[in-house]
Order: sequence, then C-alpha cells, then structure tokens
Amino acid sequence: MSVIRLHGNEVSFQVDGEAGRPCLMFSNSLGTNLHMWDAQAEFLRRDFRIIRYDTRGHGGSSTVPGSASLAQLGQDVLALLDALDVERTHFCGLSMGGAIAQWLGIHAPQRLNKLVIANSAPRIGTPQGWQDRAAQVRAAGLDAVADGAAGRWFTPGYIQREPQQVASLVAFLRGGSAEGYASCCDALADADLRGHLQSIAAPTLLVAGAHDPVTTVADAAAILEQIPRATMVTLEASHISNIEAEAGFNLALKEFLHR
Repeated sequence: MSVIRLHGNEVSFQVDGEAGRPCLMFSNSLGTNLHMWDAQAEFLRRDFRIIRYDTRGHGGSSTVPGSASLAQLGQDVLALLDALDVERTHFCGLSMGGAIAQWLGIHAPQRLNKLVIANSAPRIGTPQGWQDRAAQVRAAGLDAVADGAAGRWFTPGYIQREPQQVASLVAFLRGGSAEGYASCCDALADADLRGHLQSIAAPTLLVAGAHDPVTTVADAAAILEQIPRATMVTLEASHISNIEAEAGFNLALKEFLHR
C-alpha cells in the first residue's frame, strides 16, 4: 500500500497487476476501505492493472475537517489518476463508491472506459437521514453506527456463515475516523444525481443485491432505465454484494469488462 499527497491531502492506494494492462479502479463504500475489494483484485489481477484507494476520511487517507461534497470525492479520483499517469480506466464503485462512479460518468466521461455501479442509487437515503447520522457520529463517535452495520450490510444467513469476516468489517468501521465518516455523510446528504444519468455514455453494469435494504433492486432498475448503455445483474446478497456474493460478483464483473 502507498500514500500520495494530492491537493494537500494524503490518499492511500494500492496497485496490483502488470503495467500496460487496462486499468480497473475500485471505490469503497461508506465505513470500509480498499480491502473490501481484496477478492476482486486477486481474481482480476492477471487481466487488469488494479487500482484501489481509500476514500478521504477512510483507511489510510486523510480526514479533511468539515463537510465533503460528492464533487470533491470525484475530483479526488481524477487527481489520483493524474498522479498515476492513467488516462482512462474502468471504474467500479459500491454504495458511496457507486455514487462517485455516477458522478464520474456524468462529469468525466473522457476518463472512463466502462462503469460498474454496485448497490447504489442516484439519491441514497434522505438529506435529513444523512445529516442526523453525521451529527450523531460527530457527537458520540462510531459505536452506534457500527452496532447496526452488520444488519445493513449482510443477510442474516451470511452473518451466521461468516462471523469472522463480518466482525472484521464492523471492527474496522468502529475504529475509523468519526469526522471522516461524518464528512462523507455530508457528501451523501447533498448528492442527488437524478435527472443527470441520461448523459452517462460509458457502457455500464448495474449490480443489485436481492436483499439490500439500503439501495434496492428497484433503485438499480430505475438507473437502468436512464443510462442508455446499461445492463443489470441481481445477486443473492444484501448491501455489500461483492463480499457476500463474491463468486457471482467476480464472474459478472469479468464477463462485463471482457465483453
């Protein structure tokens, strides 16, 4: 893992795979880090140059005091691509990362080859809900959010089958930066890409979790109707589908990127 300073902020990232191969970049969900994509990086590293990074306020990346915006999160991606001398990339993001993917598809089409939007929506939740969560986390830390995370992220069956995996992810969230988490809540509170998705020209794969209570199959289907070159796959998973339905996610991703 490496750290680079961009616009005064430290960005943690990891690159796997051979130079010269097509680039594939992964963007994490709220409260996780680049290691949520370990299985995908291992599965695809022979085909692509894999770039993973920690969204600001997460993992090894800087926590910037105050509210972030979705545009800033998208600009962080572009700055990292510039620093790594990557002109174009495939881009895959989940939840918050999926919102960043949508922003890039709208505002930076010249930097993209194909786009994967997983377990996301153009308007995730409500502004008041995110504002309340940001205020709660700033006042009391991440314990309450972490206590309910497993049930938002995974189905009961997966929690029972893979308790160590779930516990590891929850522990990372609990030990993270409260201000970094809250700052990204502020970004999601203001993020509303409805009405703009029709301008996304990149071939796009939408991934939905059949049991996702956060960003539903209906949310993905609504995006499908708006992006001209979009296809959709639904996996037997909840919100963090790339971990719960690892094999299905990997195969769908590989087939789409090689299509």
